Amino acid sequence: MTDDRSGRERAVPSGRLSRLGVFGKLAGGVAGGVIAEGARRLADGQRPRMGDLLMTPANVGRVADQLSHLRGAAMKLGQMISLDSGEFLPPELTQILAKLRDRAHHMPPAQLQQVLARDWGKDWRRRFARFDAHPVAAASIGQVHRARTHDGRDLAIKVQYPGVRESIDADVDNVATLLRVSGALPRTIDIAPLLAEAKRQLHEEADYRREGEQLARFGALLADSPDYVVPAFDREFSGDDVLAMSFVDGVPIETLESAEQDVRDTAIRKLVALVLRELFEFGLMQTDPNFANYRYQPATGKLVLLDFGAARAVQSETVEGYRTLMLTGLAGDRDAVREAAVSAGFLGDAAVTRHRVLVDRMIDVVLGELNRPGPFDFADRAFVAVLREQGAAMANDRDTWHVPPIDTLFVQRKISGTALLATRLKAKLDARDMIAAALASEPVG
Repeated sequence: MTDDRSGRERAVPSGRLSRLGVFGKLAGGVAGGVIAEGARRLADGQRPRMGDLLMTPANVGRVADQLSHLRGAAMKLGQMISLDSGEFLPPELTQILAKLRDRAHHMPPAQLQQVLARDWGKDWRRRFARFDAHPVAAASIGQVHRARTHDGRDLAIKVQYPGVRESIDADVDNVATLLRVSGALPRTIDIAPLLAEAKRQLHEEADYRREGEQLARFGALLADSPDYVVPAFDREFSGDDVLAMSFVDGVPIETLESAEQDVRDTAIRKLVALVLRELFEFGLMQTDPNFANYRYQPATGKLVLLDFGAARAVQSETVEGYRTLMLTGLAGDRDAVREAAVSAGFLGDAAVTRHRVLVDRMIDVVLGELNRPGPFDFADRAFVAVLREQGAAMANDRDTWHVPPIDTLFVQRKISGTALLATRLKAKLDARDMIAAALASEPVG
């Protein structure tokens, strides 16, 4: 979630027709922008391509504004894509997604009152000694308020936007249509399984009762760890549209950008250690690495973990795929890494067959970075440019595009997002030693 100090209010369109109207407005605005920009370029003697007309700054702004207005699944999908490695996305799409991460509209008071009255009854305010009407955070599915009970409990109350659950399927289909129309996805790719899984995942994230159970489960798994704080689930005030938990102080983890190197390194080490435990020990992973899901306590050095709606079990075959891939990587065996990548679904057979030389060059780059002596410097991104250059020909060959297994996509989303945060904090880490230790760990029974 994004800290919401701006006071921006905007009602969430909750009905099917009202949300469809926003998509219609978006499509119409983008089409109008295409016509206007096309006419301007033709008048200048240019022969513009459709992709250039679609991704103008004005259209980028239209898309970001309307998706942030819709919130719910439409905005969540954009945020999910934005946490994949930004270096590999078109710059215009990266602009849209960056805007979505920073949007923080919240419900006006009347809409908030309707949601809370539905779960707690009309006189719900009498149950609290204090309830802050202005949210402390706002995101794609809900917003968070701080409250204090009469018996002195300090709570964070997450309130779901109205209509989110009911609109998920239609929102996902509408976003997919926009991607198709824009030409961002080749028509040869079958994204139906991916869309079905996106809908399932978003329905799970909108299930606050399920999230409460996941919150309690992670709290138990990490109860003995001195490095993390997980808020305590409060069943009394939780329901279908409301999730209550203990309020835990902390600052945004991005504020560590100005901290000493050892502080940044230690924070990222704890975060990477958690990801490795989730994958190889727990078999349970919180797959949403949005930076706002982590807070930092300067006084204790602990990481505060928030938002467990995207927590999901990791299939054993996925765990073993990563285990084999990492073991072969640590061994520096290029051929074994390639075979493991295909077996795990990271690479498709067509890409290896048609671009074997490029694939091997990219593997060599990764192996060189992984097995370089000393700490891995996340601030040194030179190798990413090399990978992008090597992979350009593969990316242009759309017939070899490949969708990895769904479970792998969610795990990789968490890994990529964690690496992105480490890059932002310019952390240095003995990643090789940490991976080796994690591979030797025993799973929780």
